[in-house]
Amino acid sequence: MNGVESASADAPVRLRELTTLRLGGPCGEVAVAESEDALIAAVAGADACGTPVLVLSGGSNVVVADAGFDGRVVLVRTRGISTGVCNDSELVEVAAGEPWPDFVAQMVASGRSGVEALAGIPGCVGSTPIQNVGAYGQEVADTIVGVRVWDRAAGAVVELDSASCRFSYRSSTFKVNPDRYVVLSVRFRLPLQSASAAIRYPELAIRLGVGLDQPADLADVSRTVLELRRGKGMVLDAEDHDTWSAGSFFTNPILTPDEAASLAPAAPRFEAGGGRVKTSAAWLIDQAGFSKGYGLRPDATVTISTKHTLALTNRGGASTEELLELARAVRTGVRAKFGVTLMPEPVLVGCAL
Repeated sequence: MNGVESASADAPVRLRELTTLRLGGPCGEVAVAESEDALIAAVAGADACGTPVLVLSGGSNVVVADAGFDGRVVLVRTRGISTGVCNDSELVEVAAGEPWPDFVAQMVASGRSGVEALAGIPGCVGSTPIQNVGAYGQEVADTIVGVRVWDRAAGAVVELDSASCRFSYRSSTFKVNPDRYVVLSVRFRLPLQSASAAIRYPELAIRLGVGLDQPADLADVSRTVLELRRGKGMVLDAEDHDTWSAGSFFTNPILTPDEAASLAPAAPRFEAGGGRVKTSAAWLIDQAGFSKGYGLRPDATVTISTKHTLALTNRGGASTEELLELARAVRTGVRAKFGVTLMPEPVLVGCAL
């Protein structure tokens, strides 16, 4: 279906039905876009009459207020994958609405290297450049060569090359300018080879039995990553409340050398470029007293995942305000103990920490 549905008083559309956290109040109307033209029309039409727009695909990296969203929610449901060869690499252009886990599985099965360590991440392809999605030593910035977008300010379709996307750790020009661009498709350069990209994540290298910066078999990498993610509650499962989350709720802090030096010797430290140091948000949270399964009350409907301290989870019947209450407590506790302020990774809609 392509078109706009108005939410009725009898059966309002609630954002909790469209997000992996299963949280969020009602919205005014929903436009389901199954083609690029329909996606552009839904956004441009709302812009023309001053209607606020919320673009959603998989709903996996968003926290929506209990009050909901007073505007048009545009659901990206476009599909399509096309390929072409350039400089001995496979160029793959993917519609924004393609489910990311399915895309990665297809690339691995067809012998295309570069996204295998990103297996199992929920969401759709068009969302990945916004956040510069990354895991287990890979980021989409490693392989993206261009992003086609609807530029809402210019009223035109344009293509941004990788440099223009201004990728950085969990950020991009799309995240910095959230109301300007709507991603239409993403072009990747994925080499045709049976070996993976170099393994850069120690835990993954150990599980694969290879050295750091060494490749491994594509299928082995994808399978091992999925096993690791499932063990941390990071692969969607409707029966597992540990997966009722937005994934990692906080980003890993990037610190100055002096800030990093003030941490305990046991704190993880990774070179982050420009003389800066990345540390582990999960370690900080745990060491500040917020362990796996932690809730503010014995009957809490929002707790830290029982499998991973970076995920805040809906145990059923939760509210967004309860989620934010726990997030604030974690952030305050980490800041009090370490002097480090954690930053949220999901997009917050109508709410704030």
